[in-house]
Amino acid sequence: MSRALSLLFAIVCYAIFFATFLYLIGFVGDLSFMPKTVNAPPSSMAPVGAAAVDVVLVAIFGLQHSIMARPAFKRGWTRIVPPALERSVYVLAASIALLIMFWFWQPIDKAVWTVSPETRWLSMLLWAIFWAGFGIVLLSTFLINHFELFGLKQVNAYRTGAEFHYSKFRTPFFYKFVRHPLYLGFIVAFWATPRMSVGHLLFAAVTTVYILVAIQLEERDLVDIHGEAYENYRRQVSMLLPIPKGGAPVEAKEAVPKG
Repeated sequence: MSRALSLLFAIVCYAIFFATFLYLIGFVGDLSFMPKTVNAPPSSMAPVGAAAVDVVLVAIFGLQHSIMARPAFKRGWTRIVPPALERSVYVLAASIALLIMFWFWQPIDKAVWTVSPETRWLSMLLWAIFWAGFGIVLLSTFLINHFELFGLKQVNAYRTGAEFHYSKFRTPFFYKFVRHPLYLGFIVAFWATPRMSVGHLLFAAVTTVYILVAIQLEERDLVDIHGEAYENYRRQVSMLLPIPKGGAPVEAKEAVPKG
């Protein structure tokens, strides 16, 4: 593939990702103007069958997201896909997995909790937390390197003939308090809702479990790559909850944590 076509491919992959991310917000937020959300339209399936389908859909995304991110897979995959496009292909595959989940999701609309109209302040607070969660996700990508995370920086280096180098290890803003603010933002957004349905609860629970597993896999790779530098970071900074762990401040040395 030519350098210009590679860049075009990466831009298209990024555009698909960004549209999918925006749809995810509407899907989880059960926004009324969305064609399909976590709660609507009602499924014709029995709740047990619908739950089984939904768990499988989340598992499909989880398997794609985790397997394609492993170094061993990348080493084999880049014999087929140009290394400069590896991240873009990963982003495209993740977007497709999410789109499949949106399309085939089976809502289970029975309410688990609903904030009453008398406590409108609580509903507004939960909506504020929801939007803050997705805001944390988006800001976290820019704090590390948004365009590297989604493959554009790699392809641009290939286009210009420059040697690509991953960003240095930095712990800006959120990363000084938790190791995985991006994942934390997703968890916050998935759970903060004034009306929690059974289907939404299932989505939030299964994705949270997946995130906890994904963090273990990701951190194992980061320790293998960066050794003591990342071990020190783990000892000094909590995984998801901003609870002080003590120790010396983290210094900028290695590659940026991705979660």
